[in-house]
Amino acid sequence: MSERAAPFYCPYCGDEDLRPNETGHGAWECASCNRAFQLKFLGLLTRSVQRDSGGGDRI
Repeated sequence: MSERAAPFYCPYCGDEDLRPNETGHGAWECASCNRAFQLKFLGLLTRSVQRDSGGGDRI
C-alpha cells in the first residue's frame, strides 16, 4: 500500500485542520492546537475464533 492514510481529526483537540509534518512518514500537525503527532500502524491482532455449542462463532 503506497497511499498515506490521513487522520480525520486531531487526537488532542478534535479539530480537523491537519497537515502533514516535515518530520517524516506518519507525522501530522494540527493548526488549531499547534501540536505535532505521529501515527504508526503496528500490525493486526490475532484472535482465535471458537465454535460454541450453539453452532455460532464466539470470539
